Order: sequence, then C-alpha cells, then structure tokens
Amino acid sequence: MKTILTINNLTKKFGPITAVDNLSFTIEKGNVYGILGPNGSGKSTTLGMVLNVVNKTSGDFHWFDGNDTTHEALKKVGAIIERPNFYPYMTAAQNLDLVCKIKNVTDAKIEEKLEIVGLLDRKNSKFQTFSLGMKQRLAIASALLNDPEILILDEPTNGLDPQGIHQIREIIRKIASTGTTILLASHLLDEVEKVCNHVVIIRKGVKLYAGPVDQLNANHGFFELRSSNMEVLKNALTETNLFDSVKKNQEDDFFTAILTKPMEAEELHKILIDKGIILSHLVKKRESLEQQFLQLTNQKSA
Repeated sequence: MKTILTINNLTKKFGPITAVDNLSFTIEKGNVYGILGPNGSGKSTTLGMVLNVVNKTSGDFHWFDGNDTTHEALKKVGAIIERPNFYPYMTAAQNLDLVCKIKNVTDAKIEEKLEIVGLLDRKNSKFQTFSLGMKQRLAIASALLNDPEILILDEPTNGLDPQGIHQIREIIRKIASTGTTILLASHLLDEVEKVCNHVVIIRKGVKLYAGPVDQLNANHGFFELRSSNMEVLKNALTETNLFDSVKKNQEDDFFTAILTKPMEAEELHKILIDKGIILSHLVKKRESLEQQFLQLTNQKSA
C-alpha cells in the first residue's frame, strides 16, 4: 500500500513547553485517519509542522516516497487548518477562481467541487451571505481544487450546529469513497468514530495509541461477579488465567474481572459451578470506545 506521510520522532517545543513529543506514525493511501486528543494536546501543531507552517524542533517527516521536497510534495496536498478566509463581497465561484490562480491550477473543476460540497446552487452567492457551515464547505471545495492525494482538516466541525456537523461528515465520507486519503484532527471521539477507520490518540503531545479504530474497540469485555465466599471466588477466577485483572468493587461488593480473550457468561458460569462455586451475581459488560478513550487521555503523565 502506498505511503502518503511518514512521521518519525517529530518534536516541537515552545520554550519550556513540549507541544509535540517524539511523535511517530504513518499515513497509508485510501484511509481516513483521525488525530484525536483533548484541546491543547498538540494536534494542530503536528499538522502545522507537516504542512511547513510551523518549524519542527527535532525529528523528521516526509511526504510520499520522500524524493520530492516538502514544497513540491505539498502541491499534492489539500489542507484547511484555519477558519475559512475568503473575500466577503465575492461570490463562491469567484473566490474559488482566485484560489485556482494562486494554486496555478485550472478553473475547470470549480463547479465539480462545488457539487461535491453541496454548494453548486449557491455558486453566484456572495461569501458574506453564507452560514458558518457553508463557509466551511466552501473551504473544503477550495482544498479539493488541485485534486489532492490527501485532504487535511483541522477540527472541521468546530462551532457548527448539528445539521452542519452532519453535512461535513457526509462530505468527508463522499470524498473518502473516491479514494482520497483524509487526515483530520479532532477532540471529538464521536467524529472520529463515525468517519475514520484509523486513529492516532495523543495527549500532551505524546502518542497513546495508533491503529485501526475497530481494534481500539476490540476489547473482550469484563464480568461482574459475586458469591457467598468472595475469597474462594477470587482464587478460582485467578487460577483460570482468563483475566487480565480481578478487582473488588468495594461500593457494590462484587469482583470486576477483565477478560483477556472472548468468553460468554454461560461458559464462565459452568467453569465456576464445576469448582463448586455458586454465584449470586454474574453480568457481562463491555467498555465503550468512549470509556477507553477517557482512560487513555486521563492517565497521568509519568
């Protein structure tokens, strides 16, 4: 699979503050990647460095096969990392025509890109008449004018109402379906979960997880258990070697046993009955992606 972007130990310091700390990951063609983390985690700084608008402190990155300069490689990249900034008294089509001149690309695809973002019927409307969501969609159209191999979006739904958020997400899916690689930064788990198939989670500039979204959510779940003899129950659970940990919940007086492999409640119940243990409580649960994300991003720094 073709590599679009490779980042190796990328670091950015602002005086005593380390905004990005030895960050490494790879973007492969045809996927939708999310850089996910709380506000201030280093997402925008990372995008700024690979787009050559923020100078790196150390580490390196290269686009595609690394044979072109970053300046040349960025001609194959479309990006929106700030609020849409167009001329208010010019129409949508006129603003995009100006972008074409700046990028030195043909204006033949202006209507095609406006169609993709659902603004073709407003091509002759002035930018100042657009809602925030429409302005964001016009910015996406402008980023597509050079038919980029990768589209980079920084917090694409920030400040939008629910309808605007839905429209942007549908546009991202539509663009991805054509084979364009997408990299978006967001602090919204819901956004990444709905539109991305790969995610890089960062906190205070440090990578906590990188990989497929579905693998992050591939936990095997856990059991909540109680019996009349809790000490015997704990020993039995530990002896099975099926659990990553067995901890007692003091408030509700039951054990939480986190599975290391798939298992249904009926199977565990039979194992414990064979050991002579009668359960008064057995429930299988599964951590949501949100719970896992919160555990990762709330962990204390070393």
